[in-house]
Amino acid sequence: MQHAKVLITAVLSALIMVGAGARAFAQNDRFKEVLSRGEIRIGVHAALKPWSYRDPNGNLVGLEVDLAREVAETLGVKLELVAIESSNRMQFLQQKKIDLIIGGMGDTPDRRKVVGMVEPHYFASGANVLARKNALKDWSDLKDKPVCAKQGVFYGKLVEQETGAKLVSFIGNTEALQALRSGKCVAFLTDDSNVSLLLATGEWPDWEMPFKTRYGNTWAVGVPLEELNGIWGRFMSGMVYKWHATGKLIELQKKWGFKPTQWFVDMEEKLKKDDL
Repeated sequence: MQHAKVLITAVLSALIMVGAGARAFAQNDRFKEVLSRGEIRIGVHAALKPWSYRDPNGNLVGLEVDLAREVAETLGVKLELVAIESSNRMQFLQQKKIDLIIGGMGDTPDRRKVVGMVEPHYFASGANVLARKNALKDWSDLKDKPVCAKQGVFYGKLVEQETGAKLVSFIGNTEALQALRSGKCVAFLTDDSNVSLLLATGEWPDWEMPFKTRYGNTWAVGVPLEELNGIWGRFMSGMVYKWHATGKLIELQKKWGFKPTQWFVDMEEKLKKDDL
């Protein structure tokens, strides 16, 4: 109850901050539409496990779905989950097919020209490796060693150039992991969130994620660009702030099989100091 009360207060504060003039309210059309129709349409992925995916019954579930439900509950409106893909999520927001994106969207300069990227960010990932325990201690230990990776990972060439590793590329993660188990590589290069999920399965008891994550990529909730500095953007900023400060994001990661990375621990510690 106190959590919801603080968030509702944040909305009222946002109303004051953006002002009561016609010009200010012109930037809050989507927010007003959501309240007027009594329903919010939130775009989430349908095949991005465990963030958002369909369960055996066809229902959308996952970490980001849980976040979407909390947004709707806090606003006191019904929730309609809309399946999106990386290729259409920003267009759906512009076309008013959805009111909000919570769908694995990395915050980049180009995307900021199209969508309002809410801060603080709600998720972060970066490059790390899965390796046998005590086999590697630092990125420099990869020099001249074969490292398995999925084709196309953007940090592949960076790792080769900066560490001297010999990247061995595979079509998919399954093939790369098979090669790792068979000893063709000393490590599997992938997102730290993916390593956490693999370790959480219990199928890799003698393995670990030994390095400090590099090449971090933060994920943002997306609102209409013209409403980022209006009520909608400020309200969602307050939501994400509370998700960090109350430990909600770490709690959900554990629920969905993640081992929270240091970024989330640091964000909770930083923001909870200002929590009401």
